[in-house]
Amino acid sequence: MRITASELVSAIDQLPKDRAYPYINPKTKGLIKIVRVVRPEGPIIIKRYDPSKGGTPSKAKEESISPEMIWRIANAFFPNQPINFDRVLGGSYNTRSVLESLIAHTPQFYYCYPGRIESTSSSNATVKRGHKHVMWCPETPHLPGVLVKADTDIVISEVPSVEAFYDALVIPDELVPTGIDIEIKRRHSQIQIALIKIGQQLGFRTWIAQNDKGIVYKNQKVSEMEGVVSTLRNEKLISAFEDAYKAAQLIDCIWFKNGKLMPAVMEVEHSTGVTSGLTRMKGLQDALPPFPTRYVIVAPDEDREKVFREANRPQFQSLNVKYFPYSAVEELYALCQRRKIRGVTEEFLDCFMEPTLQLASA
Repeated sequence: MRITASELVSAIDQLPKDRAYPYINPKTKGLIKIVRVVRPEGPIIIKRYDPSKGGTPSKAKEESISPEMIWRIANAFFPNQPINFDRVLGGSYNTRSVLESLIAHTPQFYYCYPGRIESTSSSNATVKRGHKHVMWCPETPHLPGVLVKADTDIVISEVPSVEAFYDALVIPDELVPTGIDIEIKRRHSQIQIALIKIGQQLGFRTWIAQNDKGIVYKNQKVSEMEGVVSTLRNEKLISAFEDAYKAAQLIDCIWFKNGKLMPAVMEVEHSTGVTSGLTRMKGLQDALPPFPTRYVIVAPDEDREKVFREANRPQFQSLNVKYFPYSAVEELYALCQRRKIRGVTEEFLDCFMEPTLQLASA
């Protein structure tokens, strides 16, 4: 069970607009006024002011809570599991405490202070009062417009349980066009390698774009890594159609399975416009007979709005594009590395990807 940005926005939009809302932290004397809510996914326009310092709604400036911020928070919620906004957002967004407080005023959300494990040595750990968290409790709603504290015996580890670590990459000079930022190219390559590693764990063979095969990872060219497809001529799903074979050469990443399935066609859009990747995938789709697969844009979390906008252009709607944010790639990569998951169906992938057309029309 998950919650979407549109559901969060709808819940906040149902809060009365003729009053101001306090922050969760009682030491914060400011108030929050909802000016307007843009459905389905924001932005949410607010004013914040401090009456103890003479502040009033009329004097306060309008500020915006962005759809990107709302989506990052929505993706973090699971039923009855506390989240810490600062950790989810990494200190980004200066309105994060505003969104936190408004969400906590809606019926399905509570604030709480779960226990915190503090380790002072390898053998000595104590549980102390933790930091402020917000918890989604869809089965036990409270009255709207009020803050309700939940008592919980949940204990939070201050050490992240899932992290994605990347080894150093060596980018051969001949693969870096003149003028391109090497750091941008490096991030693009890190994500490609994460996709290869995910494919290995899920039993997929992975095609990497022809012009990226010379990237060196752990003293080995990407083209020599386990499970990487050396030539598309060996993949009957593609090689049987000459135009498809040509169109697929520069696709960033394609997963193949059992010689009969193509779980995903992916374009990693870090430094280039989303349209170029969509155009390449559309060219491949047009060159193939109707075939079940996922056409996926892999992009930074902050580019979500751009991905949705471009994917919904009429010329690309037949792709039914899915959005695979970097954070979800890293979450799945870390899960594969830590748990060595096996035996899952390819539909498991849909838990990490957003269907752009469905959400755009919600």
